[in-house]
Amino acid sequence: MHLQFHQVRYFLALARTLNFTQAAKQCNVTQPALTKAIHKLEEELGGALIHRERRFTQLTELGKMILPTLEQVFAAAEAVRLQARSYQKKTIARLKIGLSPSISAALITELLRELTTTIPDLRFDLREADANGLVTMLLDGEINAALVGDAVELPERIDRWPLFEERYMLVLPREHVMARKSVIPLHDLHGLIFLERVGCDVASRFVQGPKIVHSSDQEKHLQQMASAGFGAILAPEHAPRLPSLAAIPIEGDPVRCEVQLLAVAGRRYSPALDAFIKIARARDWTGVLDTIRNASAPASNNDNIRKPDAQAASSLFESRLRADRSRDPRIIGSEDREARKVPQPHSVERR
Repeated sequence: MHLQFHQVRYFLALARTLNFTQAAKQCNVTQPALTKAIHKLEEELGGALIHRERRFTQLTELGKMILPTLEQVFAAAEAVRLQARSYQKKTIARLKIGLSPSISAALITELLRELTTTIPDLRFDLREADANGLVTMLLDGEINAALVGDAVELPERIDRWPLFEERYMLVLPREHVMARKSVIPLHDLHGLIFLERVGCDVASRFVQGPKIVHSSDQEKHLQQMASAGFGAILAPEHAPRLPSLAAIPIEGDPVRCEVQLLAVAGRRYSPALDAFIKIARARDWTGVLDTIRNASAPASNNDNIRKPDAQAASSLFESRLRADRSRDPRIIGSEDREARKVPQPHSVERR
């Protein structure tokens, strides 16, 4: 059976009007053309759909039976046609972007906002995975583009465009004594406990045998643990952070990462993806990074510290320190904090 779209449209018009002349006018065709199309449709379906008796026209039982189904078919086909037309006009699209754990969505929010001014119905779908996982998702068509900050060997089918380079910072509670330093000497890192971002072992690049106790694949969880004093984080400079945390440069910037934009080579770009890649490559990333840093940095170490976080951390650490201080002299106790006049009890283990 080969139903033609125009045959269905003509039949529905005739079912509404029960008049060949009016139906032909609605469909903007001649009456003979409409009649011929109805006859062909009847041949395909194997029975009469219209019963004509002098000036009266009505649907046959077969016509009445198939009418609801043909209405659904026509509505679905019309929806597909309108979606295709909207896509060609760049008025609707879905852009799926992958981000590695070290890349914050804050990097691309303004870029996406700019895209929505030219593609009003653009829809975003952000995914997170490590660099290798993102490459697999690209090749499988699960995402359209990816931003990675970790070194990874890419297959030939992947195009890459370097966007910018940035350094890693030491992130720890603002109440910690090391947070008052302008630069952290390398030798001071060896006494710290680090919080590990799953899939990103950056600490091992410049700290021999780093002590890693806790880990998470979610940046927000790592920051909450760091704020509570469970350890320090190594994070890209652009990464937004809680107000209770400080980001301090490390002496000599021992680790820098190059953020790259990835897409599948040779694959036809949608209008949204094409615009995303062009805007990303032409963007002033230095200005973007400056804006993010300014937004993340309070005026002083005492500003914007969230009291509920501090109180919760205080209760947790007073009990933990009483139990552990005798076994690990690196942990700062309450007497040490009082002597140093540190207002809050957050701490990161150190020598």
